[in-house]
Amino acid sequence: MDLIVWRHAEAHDAEPGGDDLLRALTPRGRKQAERMAAWLEKQLPQGTRVLSSPALRAEQTVKAMGRKYKVRDALSPGATVQDVLETAGWPAANHSVLLVGHQPALGGLLAHLLGMPEAVCAIRKGAVWWLRHRVREGQAQTVLLAVTCPERI
Repeated sequence: MDLIVWRHAEAHDAEPGGDDLLRALTPRGRKQAERMAAWLEKQLPQGTRVLSSPALRAEQTVKAMGRKYKVRDALSPGATVQDVLETAGWPAANHSVLLVGHQPALGGLLAHLLGMPEAVCAIRKGAVWWLRHRVREGQAQTVLLAVTCPERI
């Protein structure tokens, strides 16, 4: 199974007393999303399932791809690593999954899957981390296939 983790692109800061779910992408964030979307479109396996947080900034990020996607509340800001794992179906899903979400849940997921000593791995806004689950010689492994950000494409 391939798991592609995409942190939403740069968004406007929260307004005092404003609804965090309604924060929109900045002009720079829109460009970040477009660049990553173009890269992902060239790379994603056919049949990849695309899931997004319901936050406006996450949906705006994923919409740059022009693909169908589903919103999952379990990817909302404040999600836990377990929420994200269950939503992805890791490691048993028989298809690739692209998740668009937030820190610290996505960073916590990466730290957990890669066995990092810290509880959360830092992920740049708009960046993509691509992982694969495989079994070799009876051992389950998580393989890091790619890490990139909009500024590197």
